[in-house]
Amino acid sequence: MPSEPTRVIVFGPGPKFKGGLANYTVSLAKALDKLEDTEVHIFSWSQQYPAIIPRDFIDRSSKADLLEGTNVQIRYVTNYNNPFSWQRTYKEMIALKPDKIIFQWSIAIQGLPLGYITRKLSKHKDIEVLFDLHFVIQKEKSTIDTRFTKYGISKADTYITHAYKTATELKEIFPKTSFEINETGVRAGDNKKTIIKLYHPVYDMFQPDPVFDKEQQKKQLNLKTNVFLFFGFIRKYKGLHHVIRAFAEVAKVRNDVSLLIVGESFWKTLDTSKFSTKLKTALFKVLNKIMVKKGDSEIDYNPLALIDELGLQDNVRVFNDYVPNEDVHKYFQVSNCIMLYYEYATPSGVESIGYNFKVPMLATNVGHFPETVKDGFNGYLAEPNDIRSMADTMLKFLEHPIPVENVAATAKEMNWKNYAEKAIGR
Repeated sequence: MPSEPTRVIVFGPGPKFKGGLANYTVSLAKALDKLEDTEVHIFSWSQQYPAIIPRDFIDRSSKADLLEGTNVQIRYVTNYNNPFSWQRTYKEMIALKPDKIIFQWSIAIQGLPLGYITRKLSKHKDIEVLFDLHFVIQKEKSTIDTRFTKYGISKADTYITHAYKTATELKEIFPKTSFEINETGVRAGDNKKTIIKLYHPVYDMFQPDPVFDKEQQKKQLNLKTNVFLFFGFIRKYKGLHHVIRAFAEVAKVRNDVSLLIVGESFWKTLDTSKFSTKLKTALFKVLNKIMVKKGDSEIDYNPLALIDELGLQDNVRVFNDYVPNEDVHKYFQVSNCIMLYYEYATPSGVESIGYNFKVPMLATNVGHFPETVKDGFNGYLAEPNDIRSMADTMLKFLEHPIPVENVAATAKEMNWKNYAEKAIGR
């Protein structure tokens, strides 16, 4: 008799949601689906966050069905605001009799439902519960994020990290737990928990257009010879305010440069004239004051105002909206490098997209970036919170461009097949 396939559930936001984590969840499921004797299901949130958060998380722009041509089955079942749905999620998972469940972990506040679900699952010793950790220490430094994180992820059997820094943080919040770390996917024994240190795979859903006319697109967008790209959600920790100030210094000495800013302002997606938006915003600001350290709140963050303030209108092009998946390629193919001047960093989806288009990285020397951006090989590193260092790094790139072959070599090592096999222990 043929053996039963390995049944894997990937838990995370499905393709109807915006952003890198939804893309990641789908990409991981598709990679697992390509492995022999593997049956894959996505369990998605139906609502990811508390209802008072003033933001639209649904992708209303992309048209393509990202799961077309696969055998992946998806269900939108888990509503953050409905604890009954947490119990339903657990029951539906158990009904499938899965061998492994891989939870995507990206924000501490989700520790409440995920902690509930995984505590129920921990009673089933035949199921391996994994957490794919996109962070451990919360970006926004909430005063209670560590409690949420501990509650949310403590019942895992195995952890996947994309950087050694994340593995170190995991050990710090669970000092009494015995961990064994490797890059092979082999599970530890002797009552130890396994940390599989991998990487953020290169997104294969975004492909270069082989007939793309770069010069025509630059002309259409009124871009100069050298284009620096900031791409993705505009959030404070991503340092767009640093990028704009550093670019202003570069523009003083070079007249052949443009800054292309493409992405949605994270907290400006709802109609502000609506009463519901005003109410949500007011309540959210109160919650922020209680939970977030002074100075860390970003709800009023508006770095785009610096463009007028610094007189950069002729050098900067802004597309302040969510980019449909079908249009992502044009912004990367028209650019010379991408800007990752983060204040602190966990492995970046934007970085992953950049590798797929063989675009070099200019990043700050924070978080995992020293592990992935090899200074002078596939990009350059600048000192954090140092505008002069950032500007000098941009000038260095113009004077000493990074060969695209180096970026391609980096991308080759970060493929989804290898990641998927190690994640499930093949």
